[in-house]
Amino acid sequence: MRLAGEPYLRNAVRRRGVLAVLTTAWVAAVAQAAEPVRTYPPGRFEQGELRYVGDVPLLVVAGSPAEMGRQQAALTGNAARSLAALPTVLAKLMGIEESLPELVRRGRQLLPQFPPDHRTEFDAFVQQTGVREDLALTANTFTDVYRGGCSSLIVAGDRSTTGGPLFGRNLDFPAIGALDRFILVVVHRPKQKRAFATVGYPMMFGCLSGMNDAGLAAAVHNVYQSADGAAIFDPKGVPYTLAFRRILEECETVAEAEKLLRTMPRTTMLNLAVCDRKTAGVLEMTPKSVAFRGLEGGLCACTNHFRTPGLAAATRCRRYAMLSGPARDRLAIEDVAARLHAANQGALTVQTMIFEPKTLVLHLATGIPPTSARPLSKLELAEPLGVKPAAK
Repeated sequence: MRLAGEPYLRNAVRRRGVLAVLTTAWVAAVAQAAEPVRTYPPGRFEQGELRYVGDVPLLVVAGSPAEMGRQQAALTGNAARSLAALPTVLAKLMGIEESLPELVRRGRQLLPQFPPDHRTEFDAFVQQTGVREDLALTANTFTDVYRGGCSSLIVAGDRSTTGGPLFGRNLDFPAIGALDRFILVVVHRPKQKRAFATVGYPMMFGCLSGMNDAGLAAAVHNVYQSADGAAIFDPKGVPYTLAFRRILEECETVAEAEKLLRTMPRTTMLNLAVCDRKTAGVLEMTPKSVAFRGLEGGLCACTNHFRTPGLAAATRCRRYAMLSGPARDRLAIEDVAARLHAANQGALTVQTMIFEPKTLVLHLATGIPPTSARPLSKLELAEPLGVKPAAK
């Protein structure tokens, strides 16, 4: 097989150099806005609350789409205004500054495909914060056009020392000296939908990594080549972070997630690693195709290439080999964390997490990259998700 190339963003960082970006006024402003440790002031607004679990900021919003948008704006608006220029800074870093008007235009193309409730929440947030709509829109659609690289390892319950599945994941994306300060765990409790938690940033309304109240967890990985002849971008698709948010809002199982995904037009080439309390795998997708790759020997690794026949174009990957290599009969949380660290991409690894779908627990490492080298903080998500503890 041909070698699966390193993510475009990693090569862009090498070409352009991070130091030049770190000297910009934008990064200085962000650093000033982000006081050490506690970027977000704790507080309450309507049904929303922002509090800390250790050093991890946890935002809980609830109610109608407009109410949740207002709550996010009130509790994270200052941070969002600091980050509004992030797509512009990233474009400079990647050497695609001249493409910014096209990036905004493509975001405008995707806006009509926002699910209606998500659009209402987005509009309420923009109106209350005063962030320019084009900047907020680009922040939510940038990844549909320009992409990062990530790694995941899922361990089935019968291969785990905990008795339940473990879902480990590195999010790899340029922190540019500031983004690591703005990581935020957000719990949505929408009316008449499932409650869910995502690990992301202010002003991002979709899901890059998350888990819902049923224990269904999901994490996205960009892909760069496909054998099915699909275009790498379809402007008629649903922005993928919002498509994956719908999965958490509406589904309980991996099978339901696959069924829903097949009904939604897709913007680009992606892997979605998915895990519920009983099974797991990877949904490999392009604008033309969806395929499911399941557990092998109780494990499932995922990076930035397809592996199913008809989609796989290049399958050799150093990180994939480190994640999926031989192991003892059962893996502990520490074992998953060690494999994630072996697969880290240095300054690009800005989030490291392990989900426990059976108990609705999130272990999250944040801070200066690579986060895989940092300690994991334990967040019990059942209470924020509104799930009553099981009777003893």
